[in-house]
Amino acid sequence: MTGNWTRGAAGTALALAVTVGAAGCSDNSGTPSTGSSKAASAASKAASAASSLASQGTDALASATAEAKRKLDEAKGGVKAKDDVSLGSATIGGDGKATVKVTAKNTADAAKSFAVQVNFTDTSGNLLDVTVVKISDVAPGASGDGTATSNRKLTGQVKADVATALRY
Repeated sequence: MTGNWTRGAAGTALALAVTVGAAGCSDNSGTPSTGSSKAASAASKAASAASSLASQGTDALASATAEAKRKLDEAKGGVKAKDDVSLGSATIGGDGKATVKVTAKNTADAAKSFAVQVNFTDTSGNLLDVTVVKISDVAPGASGDGTATSNRKLTGQVKADVATALRY
């Protein structure tokens, strides 16, 4: 899904480059105007900046995804428990990070812990961030709560989904 965001940023940069470049291509005689080289330079810089942002976003997401996998791997002997986990609504806090309440119901006959991977997405379903929350020592038949917080600042409308949940 990161490809969608990267392609979107690259497409925006390309559209900007074409628009800016076309705006100063030539004067009425068909001779290139002196502004066109400035426009092309500005378009090139815009495309480079967009590409850099896309790369940084992709790198941050890859890092968060790797960290989530590492945390899930720590849940030795875990069994899938996605159906036993529910999320509240994602909100953006004063620090710009998204948070969501995570509730895990222990349907086992002994105290268990949960590792829950939460994916933060935009309204189009593009993956913005990934985190894992651990809810420890939930009594049998009881529910435990935790809060998943994004690793970085997110903007716009953000949704949260349970990607993976393990009971161990």
